[in-house]
Amino acid sequence: MNTQHVVELRENGYAVIRGFLNKDEVAELRRESEKVYAEGLKHHATYRDRNLYFEVINDPGNNHRAVPQAHWFSWINPVFEQYRRSQKIFEALAPLLGPDIKQIANQLHWKAPGGKYTYYRMHQDVRFRSRPELFANLDRYSLNLGLALNRQDASNGALKVVPGHHKRGYLGLAEDGGGIMVGSTEQGSELKAVGIDPSEVVQLEMEPGDLAIWTLYTIHGSGPNVSTEPRILLIDNYVRAEDSPDRGEWAFRDGRSIPLGAEPEICKYEQLRENPGPFYVEEKWTDEAKQSGEKLKAAG
Repeated sequence: MNTQHVVELRENGYAVIRGFLNKDEVAELRRESEKVYAEGLKHHATYRDRNLYFEVINDPGNNHRAVPQAHWFSWINPVFEQYRRSQKIFEALAPLLGPDIKQIANQLHWKAPGGKYTYYRMHQDVRFRSRPELFANLDRYSLNLGLALNRQDASNGALKVVPGHHKRGYLGLAEDGGGIMVGSTEQGSELKAVGIDPSEVVQLEMEPGDLAIWTLYTIHGSGPNVSTEPRILLIDNYVRAEDSPDRGEWAFRDGRSIPLGAEPEICKYEQLRENPGPFYVEEKWTDEAKQSGEKLKAAG
């Protein structure tokens, strides 16, 4: 595999590997994502069972029941379990993380047409590490991989990134109010407040099978889905194993693919030690609920 993405990631804070998966490979994952979505809809409300998580809502924008996101579905889907530790993933990560790699996040995100909350304010993902002291080198050796499962552009809310500013550390974006999905979709003033010209924002366009990579300090977000098509993005987070001795699932050890074990490991939600589930979260999907902190904080 060409390693140009290594240079681009270090310099810009993000890179895109075009055609990471071929047409047949991405079509298979798209079919499997529909199975995961259908599994989520079997639940009447947001559901948690250890690392497995389905966010289930009644969207006030389009009046549909929806699953905006699912976490660690690889526990119930063997195709995604194979993909997360596939040779292609290793070849992309090894030049960046070495031969021993753990996985912290395994997420599917769906943006439904007409949904009320289908945008993400500009932010840095390091804010979602509630206990950063459990990890080392989060600025360099913790990477998000976003695989496009369908065509993604500005119309359906594709990723937007700000190159270069990952080198400045944590800037505290989108910390006001209830979180990264509350407030105005126009983020220019927020960027200017931390010394970023809004013209620096790069709108990504991705074809099915393209893979975006970004760091936990990369400033990124996405606009609303104003199209008639969904946006389906698979996000996996990987770390260098030596930097995360007590958290995460093994993906590769000495370059060898490692399947999930008998029991889930704690990855980043520390509360699961005391309450692993299964349980439901009866939540309201409104501005008021989000701003009062009633909504489960599950974005990552």
